[in-house]
Amino acid sequence: MITVILNDAPYGTERPYNGLRLAMALARTGEEVRVFLLADAVFCALGNQKTPDGYYNIGRMIKGLLKRGAQVHS
Repeated sequence: MITVILNDAPYGTERPYNGLRLAMALARTGEEVRVFLLADAVFCALGNQKTPDGYYNIGRMIKGLLKRGAQVHS
């Protein structure tokens, strides 16, 4: 099992995006993945996010992880 811990807000840095990309890549290989959203990262799980120009929709990325069987905790 792989655990990914995110601490940063969904937009403004690339850290949440890169952490979720890593988690998705691992989930695609069949690895069991857990993602913990701590501090400002809890906002990554909000629904109906208005994505700033030039950013990926972090909420959609989390939905994709959940569809692949990953566990996401906040």
